[in-house]
This record gives sequence, structure tokens and C-alpha cells, in this order.
Amino acid sequence: MDGFDPAGGIIVLAACNRPEVLDPALLRPGRFDRRIGVELPDLIGREAILRVHARKVRMSGEVNLRVIARAAAGASGADLANIVNEAALRAVRMGRKSVCQEDLEESIETVIAGYKKKNSLLSENEKRIVCYHELGHAMVAALQSHSAPVTKITVVPRTSGALGYTMQVDEDEHSLLSKTELLNKIATVTGGRAAEALVFHEITTGASNDIEQATKLARAMIGRYGMNDEIGMVALETKQSVYLSDDASLACSDALSEELDRKVIALVKEQYQKAYDLLAANVGKLHKLAGYLYDRETLTGEEFMALLSQPEEIPEKVEHSNE
Repeated sequence: MDGFDPAGGIIVLAACNRPEVLDPALLRPGRFDRRIGVELPDLIGREAILRVHARKVRMSGEVNLRVIARAAAGASGADLANIVNEAALRAVRMGRKSVCQEDLEESIETVIAGYKKKNSLLSENEKRIVCYHELGHAMVAALQSHSAPVTKITVVPRTSGALGYTMQVDEDEHSLLSKTELLNKIATVTGGRAAEALVFHEITTGASNDIEQATKLARAMIGRYGMNDEIGMVALETKQSVYLSDDASLACSDALSEELDRKVIALVKEQYQKAYDLLAANVGKLHKLAGYLYDRETLTGEEFMALLSQPEEIPEKVEHSNE
């Protein structure tokens, strides 16, 4: 690090995704003593990045990049470049000379969930299960307060392996999440499994990713965010890397680790039961929406909310589940 003339105008730059493992000698004053964190772009940043890449392709006048930037929350600069590129490819395949809003919206789904599987057909029974599963997510989200609005529900299989998905987009950027919002997220991701158990009295392997998400959220609430009254403001987990992943390692005794596991299991079960009860109280609407989704395969957020707001014609009773 020595040997440069201070007046020579030479600046030494370095990049690293794991600053926590660097030797402290490298970070002393006079060496790499200034850190500049490059986080994922916020809404304004995403829109600005999209505009840079949009200059390279022909856009129709009705394109609204702010809407695309809002829907692409959590995307990196490379993801945003890929979204514009995928939209341009789709426009060419559709025989258009410019990219429209639909191309960009579909490209977000392509980047998130993969391409549509044109040759993959679900059996009638599997398609019904996926319809109820996805509507379980959507209805639990819509029937709770402090949840992101549902913008799309689809049961078209994707190359990522997803047989369907429910898209939610927050109206505003959130840097902080309340305890209520996190609990609602857990209830929402367990809503698919709850719908399967409610309607079919049987469960499938389709909730594997949902279970993983619910477990991670519950562990973070109790082990990192201090959102449990009994354990309180004690950090039982620490993040392994600020930049590479959201994984955490335990920083507590074996006894507290076991207690953490019990609290996580209880929290997920509690929110699953809340999701089940919400769906059971609105099972008539669940059946009606499932019929629409089965026939159309895709529902927009506006269509979903319009159908959900209609009164039930014949209320049905469902036995309570203690799962």
C-alpha cells in the first residue's frame, strides 16, 4: 500500500463481498480506510437504472417505468438489465417494433419465476390443487390488514419449477417492517397449505418453499429482532454475511437453541391456524375464485379484488382443523 506519491493523484480501489473476513491491517487509516456500501437500489434507483437500459431499446409511449420499478423490488442492477432485455426479446417474438408495458411486466415474471412451460400440462386434479393453493395465499393476504396488495395470480407452470405463484407488490418502499406485518407474511405464506387442508383434507409437496419462508421469518423475528415477549431483546442468531445471503448462525447455548426451535414451531403453527380460520370463514368465495382461476389460469389483482368483494351466495360450513 506504500510507495505512492501523495500528490500523484493515484487512488487505489478494491471490491469485496465479505468485508467481515478481511484482515484489520488492510482497513487501518492510510490504507483501505473508507468503505462505500453498495446496497440494492431503492425505488428511485431502480427506475433510474431501468431508464438507462431502456435507452438501448425502442419503448412505446405508454410504458410506465415507475410501475415496473415498484414491481421489481429487491432486484439488482443486473436483474433490471435482464428485465429490459427479456422485454425486448418478447416484443420481437410477438412481432412488435417497440416494447410495451405488458412485455416489461411479463419479463419481471420471467426473471423471478422463469419462462412459461409451453409443453408442461398439469392433470385436472393437480391444476385444481394449485388453484386453491395460490388462492389460499392471495385470500389470506387480502383478508389481513398491513399486507402488500395482490397484483397477479397464475397457475401456469414455469421453468423454475413453480406450478403457479401469487405476486404481491407494496405500494411504497419499506425499510422497516412491524411485528404485525411479519406475522401477516407468515400467515400469507402458510395460506396455500391451509387451503389444501381445508378443501381436500389432504396436503401435498407444493408448500415446500412456503414452509422454508415461514420458518426463516419466524426464526428472524424471535432470534434477531427480539419480537418474542418471553425471550425479549436478546440476539440468538447473527447474520453470516451482510451482502451474500440472509443466512444466520446461532449465537446461544444449546438450551436456548432448543427454546428457539419451540418458539419458532409455535409461531408458525399459530399463523397457519389464523390462515386456516380466515379461509374457512370465506370458503364460499374461495370455491368461486378457484373456479375462475381454473378456467382462466391467470387473474390480475383488480379481477381478484373485484371477485373477492362480491357477497357469497351460499355460505358453507367447514369443520375446524387443529393441525
